[in-house]
This record gives sequence, C-alpha cells and structure tokens, in this order.
Amino acid sequence: MRDTTSISSWKPVIFRPDELPTIDRGNGARTTPMVTSARGGTGFLNGVTTFEPGAAIGLHTHNCVESVMIIEGDAIVDINGEETPLTLHDTTFVPANIPHRFKNASDTNRMRILWTYASLDATRTLIASGETGRIDAEQALDTKGRSA
Repeated sequence: MRDTTSISSWKPVIFRPDELPTIDRGNGARTTPMVTSARGGTGFLNGVTTFEPGAAIGLHTHNCVESVMIIEGDAIVDINGEETPLTLHDTTFVPANIPHRFKNASDTNRMRILWTYASLDATRTLIASGETGRIDAEQALDTKGRSA
C-alpha cells in the first residue's frame, strides 16, 4: 500500500477536462481521468465520464469505495440490483465489491458524472467477463481506447 500521509512534492494543479486525453469506453461513454498518480495523486483517483443519450456502462465492481456525483443530466444507477433515478448533484457511495452501473436516463441529452476512487490502486472488474483492470492503467490508452 502506498504512503498517503506524507506531504506531496507536487505543486497544485488546475485540471480542465476539455484539455485532457479522453478514453472511449464504448457504448457512448467517454472517460477523462483527472487526478491520477501520474499527475500527483497520493490518496485517490478522480475523473469525469460523459454518457451520450441512452448510453450505459456495464455492471462492474471495484476493490475500493467509489463515490459518483451527477454533474450534468439525469441518470439511473443500478447498485446491487436496485435501480435508483439520480439528478444533478445526487451522489452515490458504493462500498468495495458491490456490483453497480450507471445509465443515462435521457434519450436526448448527455449525462456526466464526477467519479472518485478511495485508492490509487483501484481496479474495475466487469461482471459479464470477469476481466479486472487497474483504473490508472486506463490513462495509458489513446482516445480510441487502444493501448498507447
């Protein structure tokens, strides 16, 4: 486990999602990692995912807590089989290893979320395939989702 108590040698930074690389996650979802270990993060990861109208991501789990805030549009979150509608600024707290997914509730407007993982070592396991990958490894992909 990494030491998250020491003072970072990194300088403060302002991240502008429109100026950062974006990862195409397929099915109308695009992710922009912001705070990452490569950019100075020492205790958490965060970023923004944009969902086109009607888009959804697959059911998955993480090895740590994840919190998600709706920052644009309306969503439906499925947490452990229970669907709940969400709107602007609604925020989820999903403990580790709980299956969940987000869907854009609109067929005409985009939806955006701000996600935060409580660990630099966060992973995502896709329920459909069982495939597990590190969240921070996704920043090594180009804008089409291919390995750089």
